[in-house]
Amino acid sequence: QVRLEESGGGLVQVGGSLRLSCLASGGNSGSYTMAWFRQAPGKEREFVAAFSRNNHNTYYADSVKGRFAISRDNALITVYLQMNSLKPEDTAVYYCAFKDGSRLVSNIKGYDYWGQGTQVTVSS
Repeated sequence: QVRLEESGGGLVQVGGSLRLSCLASGGNSGSYTMAWFRQAPGKEREFVAAFSRNNHNTYYADSVKGRFAISRDNALITVYLQMNSLKPEDTAVYYCAFKDGSRLVSNIKGYDYWGQGTQVTVSS
């Protein structure tokens, strides 16, 4: 059983930056993929970014390319989401997700474990 714990959300002004963290525990350190999704009020949960531990490949939603960057800690099973040039439409609850295997996927159903979420609010 993998447990995911997100942190780093908060309130930021338009154009500002935030860094989210997700610490995974209970999983192995072999082949896995970690990702970020987000869900705004009244909308479906959507893919943001993913990172594959095996080959260090990354995958981003078009809406965040060039503004967000996903990375990991070499020593821990931790993934970060650096969010720059934030916009009001980035306001959402951000969820960390985990799956075994190195294939990068953007489908919610592809992930087996989820965190509780952290709120990001971008004010104009």
